[in-house]
Order: sequence, then structure tokens, then C-alpha cells
Amino acid sequence: MSSKLTLVVAAVTALLSCFLATSAVLIGSAAGGAALDYQAATACPDAYGPVFSRAGLRADQAPAVLDAVRRQAAAHGFPQPVASMYSGVLFPVDFGPAAARKVVLGYRDGGLDQVRRLQDGGRPGLWVGDDLTRFSPVRPGDPVDVQGVALPAVAGVYHALSVPPPRWWCSQQNNATVYLYANDPLNTIVFASDEATFRQTAGTLGLPTLANFYVSFYLDPPRTPAQAREYLDRSRALIAAVDADLRQQGLTDPVAMQTPFARSVEIAEQAQSNVLVSILPLAAISVLVGCGGVATVALQWYQRRRPQVRLLAARGASPPALGGLAVAELGLPVVLGGIAGIVLARFGLPLYAPPGTIAVGWQAAAFGIALGVLLVALVLLGAVVALRAHREFQVGTRPGRGLSRRVLALLPWELVTAGLAVLGWSRLADYGASSRLGTPLPQINPLALTYPVFVVLTAGLVAARVVWLLLRASHRVRWWSKPPLQLAIRRLAGARAPVTGVLVIGVLAIGTLAAGSGIAQGQRAALDTKSGILVGATSRVDTETKVGLGQTPLPEAVRDTSTVTGRTTGTGSVVLVVDPATFAGAAYLGPLRERITELLPRLNQPAGGGLPALRIGHAPTALPGLPPAVPIADLPWFPLLGNSPGYVVSRTALTPAQLAAIPQWTVLSRTPLDQLSAALSAADLVQVNRTSQEGALDALPFYVVEWTFSFVTVLGGVLGVVAVLALLVAVEVRRRQNALAGALVLRMGMRVRTLFGSHLIELGLLAGLAAVAGVACGLAVAGLAVPRFDPVRWLAPRSALPDQILFVLAVAGAGLAVVLLAGWLAVRSVRTARTAELLRG
Repeated sequence: MSSKLTLVVAAVTALLSCFLATSAVLIGSAAGGAALDYQAATACPDAYGPVFSRAGLRADQAPAVLDAVRRQAAAHGFPQPVASMYSGVLFPVDFGPAAARKVVLGYRDGGLDQVRRLQDGGRPGLWVGDDLTRFSPVRPGDPVDVQGVALPAVAGVYHALSVPPPRWWCSQQNNATVYLYANDPLNTIVFASDEATFRQTAGTLGLPTLANFYVSFYLDPPRTPAQAREYLDRSRALIAAVDADLRQQGLTDPVAMQTPFARSVEIAEQAQSNVLVSILPLAAISVLVGCGGVATVALQWYQRRRPQVRLLAARGASPPALGGLAVAELGLPVVLGGIAGIVLARFGLPLYAPPGTIAVGWQAAAFGIALGVLLVALVLLGAVVALRAHREFQVGTRPGRGLSRRVLALLPWELVTAGLAVLGWSRLADYGASSRLGTPLPQINPLALTYPVFVVLTAGLVAARVVWLLLRASHRVRWWSKPPLQLAIRRLAGARAPVTGVLVIGVLAIGTLAAGSGIAQGQRAALDTKSGILVGATSRVDTETKVGLGQTPLPEAVRDTSTVTGRTTGTGSVVLVVDPATFAGAAYLGPLRERITELLPRLNQPAGGGLPALRIGHAPTALPGLPPAVPIADLPWFPLLGNSPGYVVSRTALTPAQLAAIPQWTVLSRTPLDQLSAALSAADLVQVNRTSQEGALDALPFYVVEWTFSFVTVLGGVLGVVAVLALLVAVEVRRRQNALAGALVLRMGMRVRTLFGSHLIELGLLAGLAAVAGVACGLAVAGLAVPRFDPVRWLAPRSALPDQILFVLAVAGAGLAVVLLAGWLAVRSVRTARTAELLRG
């Protein structure tokens, strides 16, 4: 405890090493869990297990297939399967006093529990949708017959499923919902209350085949790739058992047996592998740097304990015993720091890791690797001291060691790191090519991910080299007319090695943090911008012509957040007809919001010789069935059009006949898709081609890059802590020297405020240079790398680095706080020192 600073440095070094080792593994595992969560959210909830389906299955084979699936499912640990059966369209079907209607007879296990029951007769029979009862007075108990053949009576009325249906019905959307493309109210779905009623009705009707037969399982969503793989293995085993069972009954391939979630599992495993492979080189480098820090702590301990070590060696203590002494003194802080790093990495996951579940096995692996790093740190601590003692007391000092150190210092290491950065950049050039070929995830090259770090490291080494040369020549500076500045320069020159070391770590920390956070934010911004422009708004729905012409207004619930646009083609150019009064308030305008908002009112102003229009991405062409276009501005892209060649015109500039000739009308809205769809359904408006900004693009490739660079951001944060500690340690190590020099200049008449300013100049120059070089290099690297990491390069606009003003201000504020703290520590040692004791020492 005689040197608390050494204990603190040892503990913090172990903490950071174990934190990085643990966090690297946890980030990789969490990426797999998050990718699986994304895949599970996009799949139907009954697709996680096996699916047995067939279109046109013979009705007499359905019971045998169902019995086989139910029997084998229980034997393989699956829950009760959910069977769905649908007939073809029957005509005519009479419902009591109502006229004949076109209906589809359907049944789904538990289906009536997943709809809103409006009228319940309390007995078995047929349930009709309210899409039919709105036009006919059908009630529970009414008789049902087909061409004089009696069917089970009406048992109840349910609220008809609209598109999109509730998630439980996801896989049955094409069967359980009615598409009113032509406003035809005659089609409806009639559900049997139970399987026996369905079979009775189908038998009465003499149906030879089922139009659709579907059996699936509702399993809990898998949270980790290992759990999903276990689902997949059990599903394949069940399929094999069902197939063998049916073959024994003489049924050969009656249904298709599939595992639809298999591809999603492969993609999640690939995402986990990509992130792990990408961050492992950086994790290994960071752990090696942490081990170097442990070796530095060992050498510092040896230098401080050299008199005791020399005495023990003279009394016969061996080098391993001296190394054991170092472990005995520093082992406890190292162990406590390492354990604290593991705990911090585990419980700090929400702050830096992807939002995925981590399997227990991966957690054990992460803790095991971190404990291995901790053991290596302890061994390294003792080995460095033992080797130093062996060389000094048993081998002796060898000549030429000072020369070798000078040679190593003069070697241009920045050229090596620059070469590695160029190699990484060459691997980065084709990063997003695979996404254009239909591959869900870009192929990862680990060298491509090291490019930003090596560029920043090169900048730090170059800055350190320049500062080293300037400090060597600083003895020629004669600025005694400004004592605070002259003293600051002399203090920097007197500690060239610590200064350059802190500078390199500071530049690497800030640059890595800037590059990692910038690239991660760039991916998130690119996903938001590209999907918003592709959809045109938060949600998009194609609707009927009467809405486009204004004959039927939009529902009140979405009127203030929506706009109606028309599209027509014919000459290779798309003509988009917008309402300037509502378009800007509903559409996604992204980076061009100010420009488009300014131009939209000009579309209503007359233009001589033609139709005022915004031209998107091409040379002038004729508009189909419209007057010639008079471009008032050219834009690189536009919502809904992207960068496709086209024109944007105002609906107020078109005649009623020209508006009536537009073939497609679309509702763009800031309202979420489910709310927009519900409002249109309540108003009985046709809606097709529904798209939302959330589901327009496969977001997983963007997320994988973001998750990968989350570790780079963590690495930058850790290096930032190291840089701050290194600066504070450098000030604390020179405490006696600063106290003596400061006491003397105070006795010579300098004020404490001036001395404090001198220390601020010294530390501010160092921190400012590190901040400027790190921010400039990191943001430049991120700006160059963000477009390269874009997995959807075919869609405009090109990915770009988002605004980083807040990051720059945060770095400036943190740097100022650290400089003030370090300056206060330096002046505090001066004010509390006793000059006589310093001189006596």
C-alpha cells in the first residue's frame, strides 16, 4: 500500500483487458440472438416448427395425415398441432332469407378464439363474417343450404378478417381473408365451429379435395441460434417420423413437409459468425495491448522496488521467487480488477451490445476466456519481473541495449500501420457487392473491419513522431517573456516519452470512437433514409380511383397525416402527381426536406408552354397524355420515385379528365401501417400493396454492420479511459518534480493563477492535439467508410456520415474537464508541498 497509484493502475489494466475479452464474445453472441429476434419477428408465429401443407389434398386423406401428425408430435415433444382446411368457392349458398352468396368453407383449430365474436348462438354450426351480414340479415340459427341440400345452421357471426390480419393468422392470410379488389361483397369466409362440423359439411357438399390443407405448430419464438437449431433438429426428426408413419399406411407423399424457418436460422448463425469474425482481430489486438499494459506495470513495480529486489537477490532469492513477490503484491488488485471487468461487461450489455439474448454456453465461454486473460496477466506479471531480475543479477547488462532501443524508436512504424490500413481498404472496396446478388448478408472480411483502426493508429503515430521531433528541438525556444508558455514547453520537453505515449493513446481512442460511432450511426441513418424514400412515407397503401379523384375523402382518423398521390407511366418516365398542400406534411423527405418544401408551391404556378414539374434523374422526355413538362428544378431523388427517371407535377395543374386517366393512386401517411389499414378498412376502402418503412428493406445487413462497430466504439471508449488515466498518472508520477519546480517559481513571484494557467497550457496542448487529430482522422475515416459499408447501394441516396456536431462538442467538453482536473492535481501538489522538505529530499 506504499504506492497506491501502482495498485490502481494494475487493477484498471486488468479490468479493461478482461472487459474487452468478455465484451467481444458477448457482442458476437448477442448479435446472433438479435438477428434471430429480427428473423422471428418477420416470420409467421407458426413457422418456427415443421409445416405440413398441400393444395388439392384428397378429402379422404386428410384425417389420416392429421392423425399421423398428432400422434408423432406428442412423441417428439411438440404441442398440439393446429390444422387448417379450406374448400374452394361454392356457389350458390343460401343463408335463410338472404340471397345466394359465394363462400369459402374453412376451419382452423382454435380459430374462433382468435376472432371477435359479434353474435354467438352457443351451438355447433357455421360462422359467417360481418362482411356478409352488412348486406343480408343473417343471424344465428338461420338455415343454410346449397341448391336444396341442407347444411349445418348458422352458429354465429364474427368480425371478418381484413388485410393484414392479426399476427396469429399470418400464415392463413391468403385463405382466411377476402380481397375486395372489385368491391364485391359476395365473397365471404364461412368457418366451421369444429372439425366434425367441417367434415360433415364437406361430406354433404361432396367435396373431393381440399383447396388448402395446412398443419403447423405455435412454438415460443427461439431466442438464440442454439435454441432455433434445436427446434430445427426436432422438426426434421418429426418430419421423418410422420413420413415413415404415412408410408406404412400406404400414403406416399400426400403433403409437403417443410421447415420454413431453416433459412432464418442459417441467416442468424451467419450474422453471429460475421460479427465474431469481424471483431476477433480487434479483440485480440486489444487484449495484447492490455497484456502490454500489465508488463509495463510489472516494470514500474520493479523500478520502484529495485532496492528491495536487489537485497533479496543478494541474499539468494531466485528470479522466479522475485516474480512471485510481484504477484503477491499486485496479484490481488489484478484479480479484483479482472473480476470487476467481467462483471461490468456482463451487466453493462444494454449499453453497448446488440439487443439479443445470449446463450448460457456463450456466457460461460466469455467468462472462461476472460479468466484465461486474467491468468495470463498474473503469469506475465511474474514472468516480466523474473526475466528482468535474471538479466540484471544473473546475466548482467548487455552492451548495445541502449542502441537497440534507439533503433526501435527510429523505425518508421507508421509505415507498417499505413500498409495494413491500405490492405484493409482494398478488402473494403467490394464489401456490399454480395447484397446486390441476393445474398442477405454481405460477406465479411476481417481485414476490412480493421481499416479504420489502423488509419487512426497511423495518424496517432505520425502525430507522435512530429511532436517527438518538435520537443527535441524545443530547447531552442526562448519565450521567457511569456513564462507560463515557456515553462509548459520545458515540462513537455522534459517528459517526451510519456507525452508521446499519451498522445498516441489519445488519438487512437478519440479516432476509434469517432470512426466506430460514426459508421454505426451512418448505417442507422442510411436504413432510415433509404427505406423512407423507397416507401415514400411511414406507410404506403394503394387505393381506389374514387379516393384519388377526391370523390371519397380519406377517413377522419388519418386525413391530417396522409396525402394521396397518383402515378402513371408510358414513356419510360414515371409521372408522380402530388398535392402540394398535403405532400410535405405526410411524405418522407429526408435530407431534401427544405429543398422540396420550397419547390412544391411553385408547381401550382403557371409555366409558359407546358406543365411545371420537378425533374428526377434524366434528360427531358414527353409526358404520356399530358402537356410538355417545364422543369422548375432537378432533384437527385424523390420520395416514392427514388432515383428513377421521372417527373413530379401538381394535381391542381391537371384537368379532371387528365386526373381520371391516372391508373394508380396511392395513400402516403405518417400513420403506422396497421392504423392506416384499420382506418381504410373501417371506411370500406380498397387497399392493396401495403408497405411500411419498417419492412420495406431487409434491415439485418445494416444491423450487422452497426453491431460490429459497436465493439469498435467500445474499444474507443476503453482507450479513452486509458488515455485519461495515462494523463493523470503522468501528472501524479511527476508530482515531486512539479511540486519542487512550482514552489520555486512561486517563491520567485509567480502567482498561483499563472502557474495553473501554465499547467493548463501544457495539458491543453497535449489534449487538444489528441482531440483534433483523433476527431479529424476518425470522422474522415468514417466518412469514407460509410458508403463502402452500404449494403443497398442500388437505392439512392448514397449513404453518408450523419451530423457529428454533438460528438465533437462531447469530445471537447470531456477534454476540457480532464485538462482542468489534471491541472488542478498538478497545482494542488505545489500548494500542499513544503519547500524545505522538497529541497532536503
